[in-house]
Amino acid sequence: MGEGMTIKVAINGYGTIGKRVADAVACQPDMEIVGVSKTSMNADAYIAKARGYPLYIADMTKRADFENAGVSIAGTVIEMIAKADVVVDATPGGIGLKNKPMYEEHKVQAIYQGGEKHTTTGFSFNSSVNYDGAQGRQFVRVVSCNTTGLVRIINEVDKEFGVEKVRAVMVRRASDPGDIKRGPVDAIVLDPVTLPSHHGPDVQSVLNHIDITTAAMIVPTTFMHMHTVQMTLKKPATREAVLELCRAHSRIGLINKAAGIKSTAELKEHMQDLGRPRSDMWENGIFEESVSIVDGNELWLFQAIHQEADVVVENVDAIRAMASDVPAAESIRMTNEALGFVAVK
Repeated sequence: MGEGMTIKVAINGYGTIGKRVADAVACQPDMEIVGVSKTSMNADAYIAKARGYPLYIADMTKRADFENAGVSIAGTVIEMIAKADVVVDATPGGIGLKNKPMYEEHKVQAIYQGGEKHTTTGFSFNSSVNYDGAQGRQFVRVVSCNTTGLVRIINEVDKEFGVEKVRAVMVRRASDPGDIKRGPVDAIVLDPVTLPSHHGPDVQSVLNHIDITTAAMIVPTTFMHMHTVQMTLKKPATREAVLELCRAHSRIGLINKAAGIKSTAELKEHMQDLGRPRSDMWENGIFEESVSIVDGNELWLFQAIHQEADVVVENVDAIRAMASDVPAAESIRMTNEALGFVAVK
């Protein structure tokens, strides 16, 4: 797509991720939302209406459910994607694969989320690592929230010091704040019991040379995930050198000691106080005090990952990578600037 052209974007699946990506796309100077889709009437449909997004549905027999509730329907999902240059598929995991023949038939580019397997697209995306590799592709997968967070910090450290191996434990939230289907919980659940977890191979779908082993568990909270990350480095490093890498990356936020933040709940409230939309944290939240170098070449740190938000900016960059000539650094700058990115401090 040439310079000055507007990229027309459709959001197939207007839920937790889809509604955030829609708002992020809508504020970009080179993009516009041509439509969003839902399968059933709920509160999110009212939000789409309030935002002025044309709403499409797959099953027109449900049209009356929406219109009786005061929400107009613009047409079918197929009519929506016919208007788009790029479709962001934010449907539940597994549904995206079923949608693929539809995108192929209509020759539209599509971006999938981390709930789909790498094999669905053959290309897993992170804007800091392989932005150029997405250019011109019909299908791209933005990796999951946990993988996005791991890839960002591992890649920066690897470029500077070389990473011999990574060992990480993900302490995962039980559900998103608005998801009550699982009900009240009172447990720490191994997810999975078998080791290692799937997160390591997912990181390797972007950074295939990294030796990484991961484990994961679910705890009864809704705000964010927390990672304990240990990297064995190929070259000796200092704590200050690692902190400088973090400061230089626009999507790695350092939480300093003076802030007094020691939990995901406090960090989420800080995002709210910063005026972030939906209290979202798009960057890794690395606790500055936790960054430690042991025996000269072993790096340890804690990082908080907002499961609803960190992939949002990656989706925006993936749209540009696939459908424009804008280079990586400029896309990241444009995305952050349009969102009013204020650093985590």
